[in-house]
Amino acid sequence: MNAWANIKTIMKRELGGYFTSPIAYVFLIIFLLLTGFFTFTIGNFFERGEASLVSFFTWHPWLYLFLVPAVGMRLWSEERRLGTMELLLTMPLTAWEAIVGKFLASWAFLALALALTFPVWITVNWLGSPDNGIIAAGYVGSLFLAGSYLAISCMTSAMTRNQVISFILSVVICLFFILAGYTPVTDLLVRFASPLVVDIIASFSVMTHFEGFQRGVIDLRDFLFFVSVIGFALFTTGVIIRGQRAG
Repeated sequence: MNAWANIKTIMKRELGGYFTSPIAYVFLIIFLLLTGFFTFTIGNFFERGEASLVSFFTWHPWLYLFLVPAVGMRLWSEERRLGTMELLLTMPLTAWEAIVGKFLASWAFLALALALTFPVWITVNWLGSPDNGIIAAGYVGSLFLAGSYLAISCMTSAMTRNQVISFILSVVICLFFILAGYTPVTDLLVRFASPLVVDIIASFSVMTHFEGFQRGVIDLRDFLFFVSVIGFALFTTGVIIRGQRAG
């Protein structure tokens, strides 16, 4: 079997695991309810009086902070807890193929959850004439934001067999990536550090790079940032798993 065939096999296995239990459906319901709550209630969607999804995308970094680690915490922790990790890694595939297959399956699941928010897009188009190009860019940015959080969760899941610990670690790491560029935090840092240092710290923030997508600007630097976070986290996952296999 070639690499892509192996990856697809793992993807099918993982996606099947999601939908053979009620966990996937519970997650989708909670995600959609929270999305609607943050968009229409907290985000004051109707009070804004503008045809845009600013109130929808603004909350995604915070919404994903807990929901994405809840999806990713089981990726490797569950394998280790059940003792199936050794069996998986003795199959005729590489650790990298297993990592990519698991990640893509979970990312596809998150993409499905995001796609199911289409009633919000229909609502804003029914009420006004929004710039759908900006909305499309926002969805692309949101998907890569979720992918970054998921890759980090995949990494923490490989560190421990305890899903709760994996969840907490990923939330803490993702929170750092939010707060590094969060305006109240950067305003505080300016008092203690030079603007150059603050800018460097802010450059590691998902908030800084996600804002461009929200404005409808798909900047190559923002795209490369999310791809780099995903790539580094998955690479680290591979190092951890190979270390465990060697041990």
